[in-house]
Amino acid sequence: MKLGRLNHVGVATPSIENSVELYRTMLGATRIGEPFDLPAQGVRVCFVDTPNSQIELIEPLGADSPIAKFLERNPLGGQHHVCFEVPDIHAAKSELEARGARVLGEPRIGAHGTPVFFLHPKDMGGVLTEIMESPKRAH
Repeated sequence: MKLGRLNHVGVATPSIENSVELYRTMLGATRIGEPFDLPAQGVRVCFVDTPNSQIELIEPLGADSPIAKFLERNPLGGQHHVCFEVPDIHAAKSELEARGARVLGEPRIGAHGTPVFFLHPKDMGGVLTEIMESPKRAH
């Protein structure tokens, strides 16, 4: 397995709308997607496009959301995770587990509509790391 493209940096926020305005006014972001809910993960998501990656703004849908717990510790929000692409999610999971990484749950469909899983931060230098199968792009 090789490290794939950085797909996005996940940023937890108490308000997607306020964060979008911040990225727009402070950094000049112009390509901002529409927010959408991912009830299975308990989050609302919005992507801000950058020239070479994306920022994934993540807001909790309720008190039991993992992002709500993160915001309890970090009320202003902050970097939540980084996400790298791999060509085959199941091969990556097997290989990472064989190397001793703790995979947090089974692959599930993420915000880009492709399978994802997370690696425990203690196995990744303190950084929660998402692994996602590369989206199939139209040619």
